[in-house]
Amino acid sequence: MSVAEKYIGAKQPSKPETIYMLRLADNALILGQRLSEMCGHGPEMELDMAMTNMSLDLIGQAKLLFEHILTLEDLAPNIDVLAMTRPLEQYTNCLLVAQPNVDFAHIMLRQYLFSTMQKLQYEALLESNDITLAAIAEKSLKEIAYHIRFAKSWVLRLGDGTEESRSRMVDALDCLWRFTGEMFAQDAGLMAMVKTGLTANFTLTYKNWRLEITHILSEAGDLSPPDTARMIMGGHQGRHDENLGHILTDMQFMQLSYPGLKW
Repeated sequence: MSVAEKYIGAKQPSKPETIYMLRLADNALILGQRLSEMCGHGPEMELDMAMTNMSLDLIGQAKLLFEHILTLEDLAPNIDVLAMTRPLEQYTNCLLVAQPNVDFAHIMLRQYLFSTMQKLQYEALLESNDITLAAIAEKSLKEIAYHIRFAKSWVLRLGDGTEESRSRMVDALDCLWRFTGEMFAQDAGLMAMVKTGLTANFTLTYKNWRLEITHILSEAGDLSPPDTARMIMGGHQGRHDENLGHILTDMQFMQLSYPGLKW
């Protein structure tokens, strides 16, 4: 048996509040990892740096959340183990953030759809009875404002640009919209935290979110959300596909190959 096979990674959380916070942390971690894949591959240097900075913002948010989680429940010896040694089914990020970097249109639309939701989600944490979580949300919202501004500007430019750029934005919308319903699902995990006062119920703002998205899309070359009969869900419950599996293969390699690795 190899060293990696003997290695015991992070424990599964049992406290409802840490389960919910892991959802927030995993969202930021996985999207940050996705954006990091574009380092050195941006269409131009300025955009390359912008995507890398957004990746660092998101991974920084995840770091703060993982650190706080470990003060509430002993799940791992450190945040690296917690972040990078769990099996696929223990990651509870929404499916949207794991979607592939097909092209720049997909990347910018994915970022815009997620960040506009994340803004509402973190605003709901500002009055949390967990003052550390509220402080993390307050700090993160400053970064999220930039993410929204940057991504929105490119959704507008690409949608209202050339025939080619508009076609790519249409393709991105057809691919990604089906994953947006999960972000606002009123599942048991969220509603339990609403009852305890850990968070307000941000899903009540879904109609306003959709109106805002629809307005921006209409300005982006007269686009509109596709008619989706069924939203694809399951990420919050650990039901993922090969997209997250590919991410974890890269992200977890060092921690699983060299247990206890320190930089």
